[in-house]
Amino acid sequence: MNGAEITQLFDYLFMVMLLFIGLAVIRLQNLFAVVMLTGVYSLIAAAWFVSLSAADVAITEAAVGAGISTVLLLAAMLLTSGEAKPTTAFRHWAALVVMTAAGAAVFYALGDLPVYGAADSPANTGVGMEYIARTPEEINIPNVVTAVLASYRGFDTMGEVFVVFAAGVGVALLLNLSGRGKRGEDN
Repeated sequence: MNGAEITQLFDYLFMVMLLFIGLAVIRLQNLFAVVMLTGVYSLIAAAWFVSLSAADVAITEAAVGAGISTVLLLAAMLLTSGEAKPTTAFRHWAALVVMTAAGAAVFYALGDLPVYGAADSPANTGVGMEYIARTPEEINIPNVVTAVLASYRGFDTMGEVFVVFAAGVGVALLLNLSGRGKRGEDN
């Protein structure tokens, strides 16, 4: 078994783990457990991104998905009860059908992906090679990923920062407008 096959085996393992966590999130009624499992989901997704050599995406997923999102969801839980209201079985089955269809589509598409590290893959023949060739002369920094994120895709990265900032401000406003802090002072 060569390195590419081992990596692909890990990709399948990560996908199965994500599937089981998704099923557990559907079944659980305890919101704290759901929030924690979504954080675990993000960490496994980050590990999968590392396996796919997308370290920058993995860092973002770990920071935003497992870090900030988990903290924001825990803060939002302060405004709600710790248990979800019972739902009908139809909603569970509908969610399972949608998730199964999406998972089947992902598994179907996985077979069409190029082998990891293949010289003829789009990542090694398309715009990625152009970035590698142009970065030393246009940006003059050694890290191509940083050049792409901060320069070539700078507006995209700035937009992502604005979205995360707006989400954080929104949650902070929701927590402040609830009057929870004022009630706490009154007691």
